[in-house]
Amino acid sequence: MSKLVEHNGKELLKSYGFKIPDGVLIHSVDDIEAAFNSIGPGVLKAQVQITGRAGKGLVRFIESKQELLNNVRDLMGLKVGNSPVKELLYEEKLKIEKELYAGIIVDRQVGAPVFLFSSRGGSGIEQIVKEYPESIFRSIIDPDKKIDPSDFTEGLKQTGLSSEIIGVAAEAVALLVNCAIDLEAENLEVNPLVVTANGDVVAADCHLTVDDYAVFRHPEFHIEIARELGHPPTRLEKVAWDVEKNDYRGTFYFIQLEMNFKKGKGYIGFHGAGGGGSMMSMDALDAYGYKPANFCDTSGNPPASKIYRAARIILSQGNIDGYFGSGSGVASQEQYHSARGIVKALLEVDPDLPVVLRLGGNGEDQAIRIMEEYTKSLHAEVRCFGKDTSVSECAQVFDQMVKSYKKRKGSVGRTMGSTHKKSYAYPTVTGGTVSFDYSRCSFCANKVCIEGCSTGILQEENGCPVLSISQEEASSGRCIECLVCEVECQASGNGGGKVTLPIPGLEGEDW
Repeated sequence: MSKLVEHNGKELLKSYGFKIPDGVLIHSVDDIEAAFNSIGPGVLKAQVQITGRAGKGLVRFIESKQELLNNVRDLMGLKVGNSPVKELLYEEKLKIEKELYAGIIVDRQVGAPVFLFSSRGGSGIEQIVKEYPESIFRSIIDPDKKIDPSDFTEGLKQTGLSSEIIGVAAEAVALLVNCAIDLEAENLEVNPLVVTANGDVVAADCHLTVDDYAVFRHPEFHIEIARELGHPPTRLEKVAWDVEKNDYRGTFYFIQLEMNFKKGKGYIGFHGAGGGGSMMSMDALDAYGYKPANFCDTSGNPPASKIYRAARIILSQGNIDGYFGSGSGVASQEQYHSARGIVKALLEVDPDLPVVLRLGGNGEDQAIRIMEEYTKSLHAEVRCFGKDTSVSECAQVFDQMVKSYKKRKGSVGRTMGSTHKKSYAYPTVTGGTVSFDYSRCSFCANKVCIEGCSTGILQEENGCPVLSISQEEASSGRCIECLVCEVECQASGNGGGKVTLPIPGLEGEDW
C-alpha cells in the first residue's frame, strides 16, 4: 500500500470542497520568514508517513518567529524510521469547539468500503470504539452510488452529535466518502475532524492510503513509486518500479535493505519467488551469517523477460558476495522461464561471484538443465536445485561456495551478441526487440527458435525465422518474451537470435 503524507491528502480533500486549515510548506530555514508572515502563530508538523506524530514530538505549537526557526532546525532532517524529515507543514491554529472522527476503509471481510464516524475524536478509533461505543456510527458503502449528506443524517444523530452541527457534519463526511471512492482509497481517515468556533467543519489531519495498483490511474497523487518502502526510494527501486508498473504479467517487488556495504561483509543479492518461501530462504541464509542486500519477489508466473530485468537489477548492486534465488519449492510458475531470464542476465553481466538457485515447481528439471548447462562459460560457479533439495541444504552449499570462491583475474566482459547483425527484427510488448542475424540463422541446423517458440508465432522462410503473424500482433503480447530466441539459440543453435530488453535508468542497460 502507498501512503500519502498529510499535506498531499489535505490538498486532495480540498479539491472536493472539504475545508482544511490555511498552511504553507517549509523545506528549509529560508522559508521561515514568509511562512510566519503568512500564518503567524501556528502548528508545525513533520510530514512523515506515520501516525501518532504528536506523541513522538513531531507536532509543535509555535508562538514566535524565533520559535519557528528553532523547531524547523530541530525537525528538518530528523530521521523517523528509515526516512529523514524533508518537509514541514506550518498551519494556522484553529479555535476548536469539538473534535470528531471520520474515516472510510476497505473491509476485506465485508467486501466493501465501510464508513466510521464518531462524535469523539483525537484518540485512535480503536480506543474510541472500546471506551465510547455509543459515539460510533458505522455504514457499509456502495461504491457505485454517489453519497448525499442526507444518507448520513440519521446515523450522525445516533452518536449524540448536537443538532446545530449535524447538517455541516453530514455535508463534510459525504464529501469525504465520495473523495475516498473516487480516489480508490484503501483508507482515508480524518482525525481529528474539528468543529471550529465559527461552525466550520475542518480536516485538522489526514491519512490517506491507496492500493499500489490504483496509483497509475491517479497522477494527482504525485507518487513516484507505489511501494510502502519506509524510506525515500533509491535509484534501483525506481528502476524496478518502472519495470513492474509497465508489465502486468506476474509480480516483481524489489526493495533495497542495505547499500553502503563493503565486499566480503556477507551481503548477498536475494531473489525470491513467493513471500513465504522467500522468508524461509532468508532465514536459512541468516543461519550462516548472510544478510540480504535487497529483497526481491518475482511470482505469479512472470515472463522470462521480467525475471531477466529483476536479475539484472539485483546484480547491479555493488559489493554483493553472491546471488541466491529460492522460493517455496512448489511454485506453479514455469521455472524454465525463470531459468532463461536469469541465464540471460548472468551471461550479459558475467558476475564474479557464486550463484545458487532453487527453482522448484513446474518444469524444474528443464530449468535446472538450462541453468547448469548454459552457464558453463562463466567464471562464476552456478548451482541449481529443485524442490527435493531443502532451502537449508541450498544455503549450506552457498556458504561453501562463497568461502571457497576464487576471484577471477582480469576484467568482466560480455559474452552474448557482440557481433550480432540485425537482418530481421520485430518489437515486443515491453519495448524490447527480437532480432535475427541471418548470416548465422541460414546455417542453423535445428532452428531451435522456431521449435521452442511456445506461442508458435515463428515460421521458417528461405531457411531463416520470420513472424507468422503481424509485427503489431507480436508487439501487443503474442510474443511473450520467453527468450528462447536468444538463450536456446546461443546454447544449441547457431547464435543468430538476440532479444534486447531495455531497463531505463540502469547503468549499462544497452546489452
